[in-house]
Amino acid sequence: MGSGKSRTGTTRRAVLVVGGVALLAGYWQDPARHPSTSATPTPASATPTPVPSGTVPGRTTPADATHPRPTTHPARHADPPKPPRRRRAPRRDEPGGIVYHVHDGRQGIALTIDDGPSPEYTPQVLRLLAKYKVTATFSMIGLEVAANPGLVREVAAAGHTIANHTWSHLDLAVLPPVTVADQVDRATGAIHAVTGREPALFRAPYGAWSPAVVEQCVRSGMTPLDWSVDPRDWSRPGVSSIVANIMRNTRTGSIILEHDGGGNRSQTIAALKIVLPRLLDAGYHFTTP
Repeated sequence: MGSGKSRTGTTRRAVLVVGGVALLAGYWQDPARHPSTSATPTPASATPTPVPSGTVPGRTTPADATHPRPTTHPARHADPPKPPRRRRAPRRDEPGGIVYHVHDGRQGIALTIDDGPSPEYTPQVLRLLAKYKVTATFSMIGLEVAANPGLVREVAAAGHTIANHTWSHLDLAVLPPVTVADQVDRATGAIHAVTGREPALFRAPYGAWSPAVVEQCVRSGMTPLDWSVDPRDWSRPGVSSIVANIMRNTRTGSIILEHDGGGNRSQTIAALKIVLPRLLDAGYHFTTP
């Protein structure tokens, strides 16, 4: 009996062990429970089928189909704050844009005189212009206007145009809008106080323009005026150089830049004595922008 019970217990334990192994084997081979395994082993010599990127083996849809990855950090997804809307400054080819040429028919040109008025050189320029019946535009600095009001009135009485050239000839392109406005408005005030008229033209010192400068012209109702012929007379390169530069570069529509203030302008006066009659003899006529 004792030995019979022992054999029976041993047999039952063996059956339980074998059954447990069979159940475990069936569990791990069931694709429904473990899609990553196969009931049929793959031969070692077989080439495995490549798995597409982003796909879990045993599934027909990419892993990202139900749970897509964020492409950016959520905080970076928000739109940046928009800057305050500013009125766009007109371009040179639009009304109110910077003027580089005049339009007064065939061989129409303009002469501009900057940085005055000067008690020494402006009267000499005026005499030359009167002699050749040429009308010019004088771009005046507010400080000089305030210091020479009688000369300013003389220029206006002769029929020439007076343009705003700022209060103290600063480079406006590197200045904040509030300083730009002050430089422009103070010069306009000085010109109006002497002549009774506000200027309709503005010329930036050094030809240095910026959106703030052009926008100030728009607000002030002035046309921004530049030039197309620069003989660099301010650097005193010699009379012959000034003359050659003007005669070589002037053509229909040109705006010529000269100076009656800001230093010794004797070369400018001597050059004007030569180029004015030459330009007139060549068929050019002078106008104002």
